[in-house]
Amino acid sequence: MKPSQSKVFASLAVMILMVAGMVELGQVQGQTPGTSCTNTFFSSLVQLIPCRAAVSPFSPVPPTETCCSAVKALGQPCLCVLINGPPISGVDTSMALQLPVKCATSFDPCELLRK
Repeated sequence: MKPSQSKVFASLAVMILMVAGMVELGQVQGQTPGTSCTNTFFSSLVQLIPCRAAVSPFSPVPPTETCCSAVKALGQPCLCVLINGPPISGVDTSMALQLPVKCATSFDPCELLRK
């Protein structure tokens, strides 16, 4: 296992512990009315692993094609709930907010609800 992969898995393990009580993303406040995410927090987080380099603090790396495909497949409701959920170790929220624009998605960017 590469050192970068072990860091990703360690971050995921921390996230699992942080969100153990959260079953569905739709339970988090801040979703657009009438839309909901049916993925679990963990499955959504795993789906966005290809974006890790693009959302790391101070990263100059743009999102890859694989990352953008993952963002588009995940969809706006799930992405926004991840962004507005508990802080994710090693993820710069402001960079994550830019993913929809940088990936030229057809959905609106997320609004940051937590400060």
